[in-house]
Amino acid sequence: MRKFFLAAMLLGFVAYAGINLSENVTPYVSIAEATASKNSVQVKGLLDENFAPRQAGDEFIFNLRDEVTGETLNVKFSGVRPDQFDEAHHIVAVGKYDEAAETFRAKKLLIKCPSKYEGQKPQ
Repeated sequence: MRKFFLAAMLLGFVAYAGINLSENVTPYVSIAEATASKNSVQVKGLLDENFAPRQAGDEFIFNLRDEVTGETLNVKFSGVRPDQFDEAHHIVAVGKYDEAAETFRAKKLLIKCPSKYEGQKPQ
């Protein structure tokens, strides 16, 4: 009886952990896939230089550009402009697309900068 109880507890823990992990996983998608998705996703792109980033109250607004297709996505991040935003090589926005506002609502931004710790490349 004791072995059955331990096995049931272990199975319950594994199921609980699996469900919570699957809810917190956010896949990388293209801009087109992000606008079609109803779930939280990660969108990677470049800063669109044709749209000046700005702070509007408690939201930081900018456009993300797909480096392959050139498609753009309006992003609103609840927070202030991240440090080193201007030096970003790539930007990853984590959040959901708001179809009514035609805006990607980011809850987190990841700034990918070229590493200043890399050695100089041979010429």
